[in-house]
This record gives sequence, structure tokens and C-alpha cells, in this order.
Amino acid sequence: MRAYWSLFSGRLRMLLQYRTAALAGLTTQLFWGLIRVMAFEAFYRSSSRPMPLSIEQTVDYIWLGQAFLMLLPMRLDAEIRAMVRSGSVAYELVRPLDLYTLWYARTVASCLAPTALRCLPLCGIALFVFDMRLPPSAAAAMAFILSMGTSLLLAAALSNLLNITLLWTLAGEGTANILQVATFLFCGMIVPLPLFPDVLQPILEHAPFAGLMDLPFRLYTGHIPADEVASVLGRQMFWIVVLVLGGRWLLARGTRVLVAQGG
Repeated sequence: MRAYWSLFSGRLRMLLQYRTAALAGLTTQLFWGLIRVMAFEAFYRSSSRPMPLSIEQTVDYIWLGQAFLMLLPMRLDAEIRAMVRSGSVAYELVRPLDLYTLWYARTVASCLAPTALRCLPLCGIALFVFDMRLPPSAAAAMAFILSMGTSLLLAAALSNLLNITLLWTLAGEGTANILQVATFLFCGMIVPLPLFPDVLQPILEHAPFAGLMDLPFRLYTGHIPADEVASVLGRQMFWIVVLVLGGRWLLARGTRVLVAQGG
């Protein structure tokens, strides 16, 4: 276990050095956050129908989405892709370590570091400047923190599954683009999931993507009561187990037929 922890902590420290890139991304996300807030405010003002989310909850939801954008599984691990393309991934197979856990530790660090650099400054600016609100209660805040921790593990499981597909696709851009579109659409990043048609709600709430953003954000806003956090965590953990087991099966199958390029 110490080897995996060392890999995780080393990669996390390395990725935390990219502070200038995080500052540039923070500026971009503030800009897009403002645009989205204005668009949804116009939408709410133009409709007289009751909405499943209040405008205040929607504004909180939007800013949380910008703060935790880098948590989403939308990019391949460049080093794993290079190893697969060059054939040096064969060296990974001879290490006295479990390959899935090794890559999963890398992926958790890759999701956590850029998110940590951006989320706190962006939330601070949104709270003091752009009308974002604090959670309605301490219980809601604790439920949000717990669910975001589980969301990190879920995002890493999805990202690791994406990395494993490189054993077949080599480049991986096509698979990454498909997953990115599905993630953005069904996690609530583009439109909060409660605003989707009622007929789609059972499907959206129980899909793995809802556990990335929608469910934790609704705990934060109070749309989901804090005493339902066990149900939210249960749904997230279910998909983590499914994706980890599926990833392990896919990796085992891939390594059995792996042919390093060049021979």
C-alpha cells in the first residue's frame, strides 16, 4: 500500500506546481460562470412556470460546477497514452504492483490537484462577489463534503476506465470526446438535471454521471435534504464498485492480448 500512496502523493505534489495554469483556468471559468448565470437568470425571468430549482439554487449550482470542473473525467492521462503508443507500457506489467490500483492512484491525483488549485479561490470569489450562498445548514455542508469526496473516487474510476481503453484505441481521442460529451450533458454541467423533463429524471438520477456533480450540488443547495446523504453516497458507491470491477476486467483482458508496438 505504501507504493501506491507514494505514487499518489508524488504525482499530487508535481501537479500542484502548475499554479499559473490554474490561475488562467480560474479566470476563464469565472467568465463562463458569469455568462451562464446571466443566461439562466434571463430564462427564469421569461417563464412564469414554477421551477424545480429556485434561481438562487441554480446560481449556486452553476458556480459549484465551475469550481469543480476539473474533477470531471474529460481527458486522458498523457503519460499512459505515451507509454501505450511507444510500447513502454510493457514495463508496467513487470512491476510487482497491481496495475489497476497503480493507474487508479495516478488518476485520483490527476483529478484532485487541478480541482484543489481552482475550487477554493473560485468559490471564495463567487461567495463574496457573485451572489453564491453558503449551504443552508452545517448538516448540508457536511453532506456536500462527504459526497464530493465520493465524487472524486467516482470520477477517477471513470477516468481510469477511459485510460484502459487506450490498450485498444492507441490514440483515444474518439473515446475521450464521447465520454466528455456524455459527462457534461448528464452530470448537470450544461443544464442542472432537475430542469430536464420529468420523464428523464429516473434515468438521469440513477446514471453514474449524476454522482459526479448533480447529487452533491443539490445537497449543497438544500434541494436534497441533508438527511438523505446516505442514499446519495450509496448510489455513488454502487457506480464506483461497478466501474472499478468493469475496469479491472477490461484491463485484465487487454493485458492478455497486448502486443507492444515494434514486436
